[in-house]
Amino acid sequence: MNLTISVKQLGKKHPILQDNVIVLATTSTVVTVTQLLELVVAQQVDQFSKSSFEVDDEDKTHLPNNHYLPILLDSGKMSFGAIYNHNLPDLKKAQETAIQAFEDGMFAIFYGDDALETLKQTIDLEENKTLTFIRLTFLAGSYW
Repeated sequence: MNLTISVKQLGKKHPILQDNVIVLATTSTVVTVTQLLELVVAQQVDQFSKSSFEVDDEDKTHLPNNHYLPILLDSGKMSFGAIYNHNLPDLKKAQETAIQAFEDGMFAIFYGDDALETLKQTIDLEENKTLTFIRLTFLAGSYW
């Protein structure tokens, strides 16, 4: 099942990922938010596991697009596609972490214009709407 995803961050002009098509390993068209998160995380872990680890001295990193560079500068994290951690992720732990982060309100999910608010909410993937993840940033400070 093909799904178009977009990743945004509040207060940023350009999305981090825009209209990226991923293939989910499911035949069911109606899934819950929990199942959707598990499928997306499984696809991302699989994609990460298949990526090659380049450990030689030749620099093969790719520079980010011009519109993406200010986002990297604002976030304080410069990343050029190099993978420094060569440990393979644990799929179950990654899925549990994503579900816990959604429950804790660390990110919001929209399917088209509809906000997905609970883990038991069902969506129809056959509608072929864009799935948007919005990373939420919390302010730190005190009242005085």
